[in-house]
Amino acid sequence: MRICSFLPSATEILFALGLGDDIVGVTHECDYPPQARSKPVVVRSAVDPAEMTSREIDQRVRDLRSQKMDIYAIDSERLQQARPDIIFTQALCDVCALDYNGVVRASQSLTPKPEIVALNPRFFADVLGDIRRVGRVTGREKAAEILLSALKDRVAAVATRARSLGRPRVACIEWLDPMYAAGHWIPEMVELAGGDSGWSEKGAPARRIGWREVVEFSPEVLILMPCGFDAQRALAEARPLAREAWWAKLPAVTNDRVFAVDASAYFSRPGPRLVDGLEILARIIHPELFPDATSPGAARKFR
Repeated sequence: MRICSFLPSATEILFALGLGDDIVGVTHECDYPPQARSKPVVVRSAVDPAEMTSREIDQRVRDLRSQKMDIYAIDSERLQQARPDIIFTQALCDVCALDYNGVVRASQSLTPKPEIVALNPRFFADVLGDIRRVGRVTGREKAAEILLSALKDRVAAVATRARSLGRPRVACIEWLDPMYAAGHWIPEMVELAGGDSGWSEKGAPARRIGWREVVEFSPEVLILMPCGFDAQRALAEARPLAREAWWAKLPAVTNDRVFAVDASAYFSRPGPRLVDGLEILARIIHPELFPDATSPGAARKFR
């Protein structure tokens, strides 16, 4: 079996199911597990975030879309060389990954035609369901069920401990300039971890917000999780916010409960490590009951 994964979360699922040797093509963002970096890169982005601010990244994406230009591009020659039997992609967000229609167009030149599987989770349960689906498509049903059982046990352990606790208001910011409130599976994760995510709708996309809405929600815990950034980058990008007059009005700021997290690893990608993200959220929201050490670099207090 020859598999191309055009989605970092799918790459993580495939490796977790023991299919690493079957992967013959990935995207430039497929960096976990470390073995994924050795795979041929078939998809690259027209946006290089390394040397750009949040505002510059947002503007670059808007410019590309207004010009009807692709944000991601497939290397046709490498795709031909890969000769995939299956391509995993998505149709959820064309800013975060290759557009589904682009994958379909590129696959028309392949002989034989590969099976194209789109993973489009909106809710937390959808992510777990996608693990089962990948297992079914690849013939790894048993491995998928074993993985799911372990993940569900960890989710249940967090939810059970958090169920009887008070629920502080938790605001998760998915982009910093402009600001976006986190959506899709994040509100559910906050609730499972014992927080009140009342300002975000479960399963809905991230939505643009202004500072007044943040002040009105009056978050007791503020979590900075810009999509695709690690905790250190999130801290750096958030410095300008702390200079705004409204920032000091937030209870989370006055009570020293502002955190930056590694969104790229634990929150942006709908794969197995979302459960690690859930545990990280629980430790942030209720440190009195979840004192276990967080993975190095996974979460940092805003100073």
